[in-house]
Amino acid sequence: MSEALSCTDFVDFVRDARLGVLATVSASGEAQAALVDLAVTDAGDLLLNSWDEGRKVANIEAHPKVALVIGWKGGVSLQVEGTAELLTGDRREAYGPTYLDQLAGARILSDRFVLIRVRPAWLRRYDATTRPPTVVEGACDWY
Repeated sequence: MSEALSCTDFVDFVRDARLGVLATVSASGEAQAALVDLAVTDAGDLLLNSWDEGRKVANIEAHPKVALVIGWKGGVSLQVEGTAELLTGDRREAYGPTYLDQLAGARILSDRFVLIRVRPAWLRRYDATTRPPTVVEGACDWY
């Protein structure tokens, strides 16, 4: 995948888009989706938050595999599949400042919110500005 989308390009795209739709699966197998604010580390890990009693938290505990669609700026979007992890304690404190640097004013370090990290495993870049649209996909090989 590195030829199609470098880690730096991915990070830049996410930081510019700042929004995505996260798809999760409940313990009973129901698909659920939510629009979320996104931050991203320099290493390409996605960060988002959720209210601690939100469906996303329960869903990720039951099924940590997730999918996201990020952006649509200028007709380009990214599809991402990966594994989500609920960050607590020292790990939440370590990643929290990165989230706050990109999404100032967020309540991520409040006791009622959970920080979620998604490590991308597969990506698809869809560019509708070309005819036919350009689609490039593959495993994420940054780690």
